[in-house]
This record gives sequence, C-alpha cells and structure tokens, in this order.
Amino acid sequence: MSKGLSKVAYRPVGILAGIAAGAIAGAIFRQVWKLTAGDGDAPNPVDEDRRWGEILAAAALQGAIFSVVRAAVDRGGAVGVRRLTGRWPD
Repeated sequence: MSKGLSKVAYRPVGILAGIAAGAIAGAIFRQVWKLTAGDGDAPNPVDEDRRWGEILAAAALQGAIFSVVRAAVDRGGAVGVRRLTGRWPD
C-alpha cells in the first residue's frame, strides 16, 4: 500500500482519536481532581473565590493528563493504521 494511502487512512482515525482523547482526558481529570482536591469541581480561572495556586495547579494537571492521553491515543491509532495498511502514517 502506498505511503499516501496510509496517510489518508489515518486522517479520519486521527480526527476521531482526537475527539475521544479529549473526552477521555476530561473524565480522567475530573476524577483525579476530585481525589486530590476533595472538591467535585475543578476551579474556573475567572472564579474570584479560587486562589492562584489552585487555578494554576488545576491547569497544569489538566494539561499533563490531556497530553499523555492524546499521545497514547495517537500512538495507538498510528499502530492500528500500520497493522491495517502495512505503512506507518506520517
């Protein structure tokens, strides 16, 4: 199979994977925040009742979780495309 075809095959996988990664990361973040902060709701950056440290810690945790989940989902999608097409998507 041509390299271009594996790239085309990965495009819809990548789009769906991105949507799934966002949903998964959001769910994981909410659970981790609930466990670590003891608060059901993550702080909103414009909530004047929340402290800077809490806002920045939540943002850093959310970003880290999203990045890890996105990398895992993207890598899994690329591996799946290679198994289907025999080529690694670029």
